[in-house]
Amino acid sequence: MSTQNAIQALQRFVSAHIIGQQNLVDRLLIALLADGHLLVEGAPGLAKTRAIKILSQGVEGDFHRVQFTPDLLPADLTGTEIYRPQDGSFKFQQGPLFHNLILADEINRAPAKVQSALLEAMEERQITVGAVTYRLPKLFLVMATQNPIEQEGTYPLPEAQLDRFLMRVNVHYPAAEMEKEILQLNRGEAREGRTNAVVGQVLVTQKDLFDARQEVLNVYMADSLEAYLLHLVLMTRTPNEYGDDLAKWVQYGASPRASIALDRCARARAWLAGRDYVAPEDIQSMAYDVMRHRIILTYEAEADGVTLDQLIGELISRIAVP
Repeated sequence: MSTQNAIQALQRFVSAHIIGQQNLVDRLLIALLADGHLLVEGAPGLAKTRAIKILSQGVEGDFHRVQFTPDLLPADLTGTEIYRPQDGSFKFQQGPLFHNLILADEINRAPAKVQSALLEAMEERQITVGAVTYRLPKLFLVMATQNPIEQEGTYPLPEAQLDRFLMRVNVHYPAAEMEKEILQLNRGEAREGRTNAVVGQVLVTQKDLFDARQEVLNVYMADSLEAYLLHLVLMTRTPNEYGDDLAKWVQYGASPRASIALDRCARARAWLAGRDYVAPEDIQSMAYDVMRHRIILTYEAEADGVTLDQLIGELISRIAVP
C-alpha cells in the first residue's frame, strides 16, 4: 500500500466513526501531514475528544488525554524529578507530553503558567527540567480544545500564544440527517459493549507519516499561486490599501507564521485530495483556519458585529485569483 493510500484509508476509518464532522477529520489529518498543532473550539458533545481518540487508533503511536483544570501545575504536563532515597539520587519521571498524540482538553481552564509549559513544548519540541533538556517524540501533535460557551473562571490564551497553533478550527452542530446516523452508530457500539471505545488497527506507521510529510513538501505550487498566498496574508497588515472599511476593522494583521502555515496546509490539502499540485481553492479553504486566530479585530469591528470569518471572506473576495 502506498503512503497516500494508507493516509486515505486512515481518513475513511476516522470518518466512519465521526459522523457529521468531516471538516474536523480533514483538519486533523492536515495537521498531521503539516507537522503542526490544532486548536478546536466548539460546544460540548460535538465529538472533539472522540475524533482524536479514534485517530490515535489508526496511527502508530501513544495517545494521552490531559484535562486542564485551575489547579494543574506545569510539572503535571512536563514531568518532574523524583527523589530516590535508596541511593540519594533524583530520577526524571516523564509527564504526559512525552506521548505522540496529546489531547489538551479545555486548555483555557488552566492558568497561564500551565498553558505556557504546553505551548513551549509545542514550539520547541523539547522540555527542560533543571539543567537537563529532554527531546519530545518526533511524532508529536497537540489538539487543544476550548469551550466557547462558559467563560467564567477561564484563562483566555493570549494572541501571541494562539499564533503557535497551526490552525484554529470551529466545530458546529451536525445536520439533522447526520444526527440520525450518530444515533445508529451509538446504538451499534452499545450493543457490542464498546460505547465510546473503537477498536481499530494501525493503518499508518510513523514511517508512512514522515514519508507523507516529505511528499507534501514536494507538492507543486505555481509562482503565481505563491504570490496570491502571500498577498492574502500581507493584505491583513496593510488593510488601508484595500478599502476604508477593512482599515477600520483590522487592528493587527497576521504574522509570518500565517504564511508558513497556509503554505503547508494548502499543500497538505492538495495531497490529501490526491493531487500533486496546489489549486486556488486549497489556499482559500485553509485561509480561514490558518488566519482566524492570527488577526485581531478593532473595537469598531466588534461593535459592528463583524466576525473574523467575515473579514477573511472579504479579503479573499478582493484579491483576483491567478
